[in-house]
Amino acid sequence: MLRKLMSKPAGLALGTAMAGLLALSSCDQQDLRLERARDLADSTLDQLSGRTIVEPSSPNALEAVDVADRAIAGTVRNDMNFETASASSMFAIGSIIAKPKNIPPAEAMAVVEDDALFLEDPEALEEVAEEEVALESAPDADMDAITAPAPAAPSTTRSLTVQPARVMPKIKLDPAAREQTLQKIEEASRELEQAAANEPAPVKRTRSLNTRSLESAPVIEQKAARKLARRSVISRDAITAQRDANSVMLDTLSKYGMGGEVALSREGQMVIQIGEDGASPTQFTPERAPRSALQNFLAVDAKLECPDNPDMMQVQSSPVLATECIVKDLRESGQFEYVEKDYIFENQFARKPTPDTPTTGTGVTPDVITDASITPNDPLWDLQWHFQNNGSGEGESIGGSSFQDFWTRQGTEGSEDVVVAVVDTGLQLEHPDIKDSPNIAPGWDMVSDPRMGNDGDGRDSDPNDPGDLCDPSVPYAADTFHGTHVAGTIGAAATNNASGVAGGAWNVKIVPVRALGKCGGRLSDINDAIRWAGGLIPAEDEEGNEIWNDNPADVINLSIGLFEFCPASLQDAIDSVTERGVIVVSAAGNARVATQYYAPGGCANVITVAAGDARGVIAPYSNFGPEVDILAPGGDLTRDDNGDGRPDGVLSTKAATNCYDPLTGDAVEDCYYAFEQGTSMAAPHVSAALALLKARDPDATPDELKATLLAAVSPRSAQQCSGSCALYPGTTPIEGSEGMCSRPCGQGLLDLALVPEKMSSGGE
Repeated sequence: MLRKLMSKPAGLALGTAMAGLLALSSCDQQDLRLERARDLADSTLDQLSGRTIVEPSSPNALEAVDVADRAIAGTVRNDMNFETASASSMFAIGSIIAKPKNIPPAEAMAVVEDDALFLEDPEALEEVAEEEVALESAPDADMDAITAPAPAAPSTTRSLTVQPARVMPKIKLDPAAREQTLQKIEEASRELEQAAANEPAPVKRTRSLNTRSLESAPVIEQKAARKLARRSVISRDAITAQRDANSVMLDTLSKYGMGGEVALSREGQMVIQIGEDGASPTQFTPERAPRSALQNFLAVDAKLECPDNPDMMQVQSSPVLATECIVKDLRESGQFEYVEKDYIFENQFARKPTPDTPTTGTGVTPDVITDASITPNDPLWDLQWHFQNNGSGEGESIGGSSFQDFWTRQGTEGSEDVVVAVVDTGLQLEHPDIKDSPNIAPGWDMVSDPRMGNDGDGRDSDPNDPGDLCDPSVPYAADTFHGTHVAGTIGAAATNNASGVAGGAWNVKIVPVRALGKCGGRLSDINDAIRWAGGLIPAEDEEGNEIWNDNPADVINLSIGLFEFCPASLQDAIDSVTERGVIVVSAAGNARVATQYYAPGGCANVITVAAGDARGVIAPYSNFGPEVDILAPGGDLTRDDNGDGRPDGVLSTKAATNCYDPLTGDAVEDCYYAFEQGTSMAAPHVSAALALLKARDPDATPDELKATLLAAVSPRSAQQCSGSCALYPGTTPIEGSEGMCSRPCGQGLLDLALVPEKMSSGGE
């Protein structure tokens, strides 16, 4: 059984060592005395450093826990057919994303550089700091109403009431009442202009008037400064541009005899919903649904072109054609920077809906690691080859990413000051390895359409994942709980708690942002989720109050995908957060195509991650190409190259059925851990690695962290990043390897053992 010596008090350890040495002083055998002294000293150092040792005679870690803490889902499968993706993308009928031209980049309220705060309006900081003091000093009865909820059930989130709620409004566009609608637009614009006048003045990109040291500022004031550092003010230019754009939208809808609703944004992005009722995207009832009656608000993107002189009746009778024509007209107006359909993104699990194979395990007990490395005592650790040190020795994996080496040599398993936001399907907050985890911060549900939300409502403060099953009529389809698996790999699960699995960063703050629901996630929701996660825009509660993310992300993980070139609005959202110092990590995609055709992996300003297997070879399903930055463990459920009797998938948290006990091989009905595969699984390894690097070097810039990450790679040969030319059309043949073509998979395989140890302050 694994025993963590760090759990004993340091004083007891030293006392034990000293007692042992005193007992040896009466011994005449000097050599034996010295040898035993060295052993005791080594044991004490192990204890004080937090290293784990193994008692060879003790039972295996799996035997020491209940079945519920070790049961898993997933066996080696040979029924997966990895084909090059050919399916068209989908979009939400009647939902359009647009941004008016000539809107300047949003400015932050304040900028923090090199631990100094540059603020044109110091009173704004003092005002927020006073409110933080009020929150900290409020009576217990009041605190219940204004503080953030417990991590296990974040039903509300603390909001800074700097000003009355100023969330950009929704405006109903009614062509039949044009003058009244224009008047409402003008009134809303005036209200927003007045609110903008009351905003703290933004700091320009140059260094500004007042320099204040954060070191000398009170702790509460420091917190307020960092929160202000990313918040976007309302630009008067943005308000004016959106007001003028609303008139164009009204005219376009009037042309086709339709109504609709437009939602505005602080940063200029607008979402238009066609239909008389703003509660639903469209009033159309298509004769034939694209998937099933449950999904009649989605359409396959057939690249339908709107005719030059469309018949109004024809447009009114076809929701897809109406969407295409309105997009075309708005683009041709010359009023917009971009206009595009509201595409539907999917998670990046690489699997086909197929019957589960029998899930009885082999009953093979994994070998126990016997070195002195820092090793978590989670019983399923030995099945997590993807975190283990890169190598071919005992307790190592050729495809491993060497997290264990990093924990041991770098002296850190993470920091609660580092925040990783997971924009995904949400999080199973009642998962037994997550509900008591100290790593979960309040998140948000950004799924706006209740039909996709699957939880009975739209956007709210509950990021819990209720399931995302799209079409129950599809054989063997099931809820994925994708976000829980992704977040568990990063560090959502409580690590070193003698239960379940380990995460890459033991101590990290995870902010779950739900943007994917039933049948996927809207581009418009994902854009807002990215901005909210980065601390740039507020969400809105049921009373219309602004709810800011009190834990702005250092890293945002996007294990999502769309078979399209990077949408302009998505690139806009990514750029807006990366300009404020956020690192965005993206899955390359599982379509077996060049990543440039996929989003967000093909977008600019992201770290794009391809998937490798337990051999350190690019997985058959993974996208590839020059856009890929790095290869990381994504798994392959069809292989067992490490010979442990399990599939070489990535093992992480998620509720599953049809499970088995890895110790005995007995079938278990339900479990909380599962092997999965995909570039979705590769991306969170990189996010966790960045969290560890940020914890080690908290003052490092995003560019410095990226450089350190991309230098910590094991180069791959042409054969390791290749595939059959017949299976990957358009790839380049490899000279000397008949029938094999190059699939570029980044600068190399993630290998944290290659991160140099941090130099001491004295340069030693």
